[in-house]
Amino acid sequence: MNTVAPDSPLHVYVIAGEPSGDVIGARLIEALRADGDIEVSGIGGPEMEAAGLQSLFPYDELAIMGLTEVLPSVPRILRRMRKTARDIERKQPDVIVTIDSPGFVFGVIRRLKSRNCPRVHYVAPTIWAWRAGRVKKFRKHFDHLLALFPFEPPLFEAAGLDCSFVGHPIAEGAVASGNGPAFRQRHGIGTDEQVLCLLPGSRRGEVSRLGPVISEVLGLLARSNPGARIVVPAAPNVRDAVGTLAVTWGDKVLVVDGASERYDAFAASDLALAASGTVTLELAYAGVPTVVIYQVGKLTGEIARRMIRIEHVSIVNIVAGRLIFPEFLQSRCRPALITGAVSALLGDRDAARIIGADAQAIARDIAGGGDKPSARAARAIRAIVAAA
Repeated sequence: MNTVAPDSPLHVYVIAGEPSGDVIGARLIEALRADGDIEVSGIGGPEMEAAGLQSLFPYDELAIMGLTEVLPSVPRILRRMRKTARDIERKQPDVIVTIDSPGFVFGVIRRLKSRNCPRVHYVAPTIWAWRAGRVKKFRKHFDHLLALFPFEPPLFEAAGLDCSFVGHPIAEGAVASGNGPAFRQRHGIGTDEQVLCLLPGSRRGEVSRLGPVISEVLGLLARSNPGARIVVPAAPNVRDAVGTLAVTWGDKVLVVDGASERYDAFAASDLALAASGTVTLELAYAGVPTVVIYQVGKLTGEIARRMIRIEHVSIVNIVAGRLIFPEFLQSRCRPALITGAVSALLGDRDAARIIGADAQAIARDIAGGGDKPSARAARAIRAIVAAA
């Protein structure tokens, strides 16, 4: 494997294909730079680009969900895999760090002609939730995993794959620092008005599939809870799609952009309706009671149903071992059911507060304490390179 000359910057090749991975990658780049000179290449979004990356191509091309959704994009994805592999071979980095998008990442790794630097995957696969056999593929293609949850390293080490716990990135975000009163004042929302925070997804497929369901829910809520204000913190890569939908949702819908507005919106909200994903843990960390929804294509959903080993999909519910955030998935992702849960929690503030407090306590436990996760990850990566 390559060795890093003492006076040479560490060359890190980072691949991230989703908004959450983009944030993790940006923090990792900054933490690595804080420990010494680095050169960074790879694929990422606006956060990683702000941290100094020139992305090989737009990262949102990788944010595709579900078997039936992927099929039409296969030729383009294959071209991107080949381009990325050629870029790695040409640049000869000291370490490859991949974050999310495993299907794309495996395709890139398989196309590399040599294994001359360590390969690290940040955010260990959830083999404890589904497809435990994936560990064999990760063991074949990677030298080390960086885990978000403390119970994960023993699972991977028992399977013969080195794994380090670095902590969940929510611990270093600004999610808990939102200013609710300032948000309400800024947007003309009264202190006595109820706010429903709506998060329809961070992928185009999620927004297009959940959009019609959400539209019906909002129509029903307009009758059952006509005074509720709807706030939509849109993920950057689906901003246009969300904005187009929001036009049809009425004049009480406010779409906001940027991390500061997003977290202020969380703090101002009485309740959230969110697509399953990392955002549900953010909402839990901020203490926002949340109704979780999700729906994929029929074929993808049937395959997933046969393979998933856990009862719940929200990490708060998984860790708790019980239903804290109500979940409406697949066949239960129906407007009448969802509206009933949302309306009930808007009408019972005490019950909503209990849910928010329970979820927040679990999220704080998951986040852990001590050093920032990105700093722990950066130290782990430098140690891996030094030992190679």
